[in-house]
Amino acid sequence: MSEPFGQIERRTVADEIRHAIAEGIRNGRLRAGEVLPPERELAEQFGVARTSVREAIVGLSALGVIERTGNRVRVVEHLPSVDVDVDHRKTAVRDMFETRRAIEVAVAEFACCRADDAQRSELAEMAGGFRSGLDIAEFRRLDRAFHAAIADACGNRVLAEVYSKVLDALFHSGEFESLLTDDVNAEAVAEIIDESARAHEAIATAMAEGSVTGVAAAVTAHLDQVESRMIEKLV
Repeated sequence: MSEPFGQIERRTVADEIRHAIAEGIRNGRLRAGEVLPPERELAEQFGVARTSVREAIVGLSALGVIERTGNRVRVVEHLPSVDVDVDHRKTAVRDMFETRRAIEVAVAEFACCRADDAQRSELAEMAGGFRSGLDIAEFRRLDRAFHAAIADACGNRVLAEVYSKVLDALFHSGEFESLLTDDVNAEAVAEIIDESARAHEAIATAMAEGSVTGVAAAVTAHLDQVESRMIEKLV
């Protein structure tokens, strides 16, 4: 018997607002060149905070569906031939982090059990290299090296190779690159870097202590935190 329901896509308030405005453009209620109501008025209409409206507006602007002229936001005269409802980059983020969660926790647990003293010390030293204010390129270099070191310590060559391919897909992803390097996301990316610095320290500490449950919890918390930030805050 086939399953009657499909997976539910997680949406933020800003996503719902973006969807509603995009639908208004698609069905013609909002015409090309038409000026949108001010943020305050939109917030009242939707019954939400102005920050959520602002985030939705930024997302639609990044997709080229609306444009800001002075204090006014209007529907563009010539709509781009893109799907204004779904940001496929966010779908890629979700898919990648679901895959990482399925593999990375197991890799870290094995590494916690099998790493020698030199490998644990190396991870602690690498974790110390993460700090607030790192530029995104340096952060991604350190991040890749840190997680690769955990894979090297897991003692399972097949699992390490599979995990390496997942990391390759992540770090060579154009979707991730565009989200992390877009100027509009600079503040949110800085927060991700700051939080990740503490997360890598927690992982390395649990590794040094040989706490398998601590490592699993730290890795899971790290992945959950980065995924939620990328989906909810980046546009």
